[in-house]
Formats: sequence, structure tokens, C-alpha cells
Amino acid sequence: MSAPAVGGRPLAIGGLSKLSTCDWPGHLVATVFLQGCPWNCLYCHNPALIDCRSSGRLEWAVIVDFLRGRVGLLDGVVFSGGEATRQDLAPAIGELRALGFLIGLHTSGAYPRRLAALLESGLVDWVGFDVKARPENLAAVTGVTASAAAMTESLRLLLASGVDYQVRTTWGPGVPGVETVEEAESVLAWARAQGVIDPVLQPVRTEGTRELFQAMAA
Repeated sequence: MSAPAVGGRPLAIGGLSKLSTCDWPGHLVATVFLQGCPWNCLYCHNPALIDCRSSGRLEWAVIVDFLRGRVGLLDGVVFSGGEATRQDLAPAIGELRALGFLIGLHTSGAYPRRLAALLESGLVDWVGFDVKARPENLAAVTGVTASAAAMTESLRLLLASGVDYQVRTTWGPGVPGVETVEEAESVLAWARAQGVIDPVLQPVRTEGTRELFQAMAA
């Protein structure tokens, strides 16, 4: 049993959280962490998932076998990362929806066209979207010049889709452009100006981050 991804390869799965109450507010879910991200945020608390060359650690069949035993116990499954939209999720999502699970998605908007395809497919029930900074500051967070255009377009697509969502911004010491409450509120103001309803702030976590960031955030 396999789920084809980019180029027909199996999904590169970096990990599985068997029960989460925070990855999709108001829902009990399992979270599948997918390997690979084109951005390199200093405060990433899953830096081991950034490497796009890794084939992952878990087989899709193992994930499905586990979830078959959680039908009726969990509300849904969240695909997170890394950047989940880097891979072709549609076959995997279809398999889980057939079991009766709702589907959530975490994304930072790195791949607008891939996100658009998922939103248009009707396969995704909820999106947790990270607005990491105002567009003019985003490259300082991600290390990628084109990240601002991708994030802005992805957010536009999400808001136009009608899919339920939560937009969140991480802030705190060491986060470029979002270190203070004032800077964080400026990001939320930008998000509201795009049409976002009730964006939320979340404090940066140092657990699992690189030693360099932990020193900066101390």
C-alpha cells in the first residue's frame, strides 16, 4: 500500500503524532509530519524535517494501519511538515477520507499552485496557515527571496476558497520582524487587511529548535 507523491515516489514521512489536541483546534487528530521544506526558518522546531532529500522514516502503510484502528476515535488527520504541500497529497487524503476522517492541512504557502489544487479538490476540510511575517520581512525569516510572493498568493487562494482556516503568526525573541508585541500586532493587521478573520498569535517555542536560535531566544 503506497501513496504516490512528487514524481510518483512514495510519500516521504518524517513522523507521526498519534494524538493531538492542538494541531486542529477543537478536534482530536493524528498528525502526519511530511519530510522536506523549501524554506529554512531559524526558529523551526522541526529542523530535521527541512531536508528535501530525505526519503522519510515511516511507510505510508504503517500510517494507514494505525489509523484504521482509530476510526471513530479520532476526528481527523492533519498533514503537517516540513511543508506538506511539497508532496502530492491527494491520493493519501482520498484514502483517509474513505475511512471517514476529516482532513486538516498545515502550510506556510510555499507552493500556491499545489495548495490551489488541494483547495479546489474539496479534499481538505481545514487549513492552518502560517503568516510568518509581513511580506517585506518574510525573506529574513525563510531565507528565500521569493517566499513573500508565494505566501501572499497562497493566502489569497485560501481566503477565496471558502475552506475553514486559522491564520497564525509566531512571535518572540529571535524571530526576524516579529520579536515584539508591536511587530506581531503589525503582522496581524496586515493579515486582517487581506481579509483574514481572527488571526492569532502564538509564542515561539525553543524546544527542538537549533542551538543557535535557542541562544538568540534566551
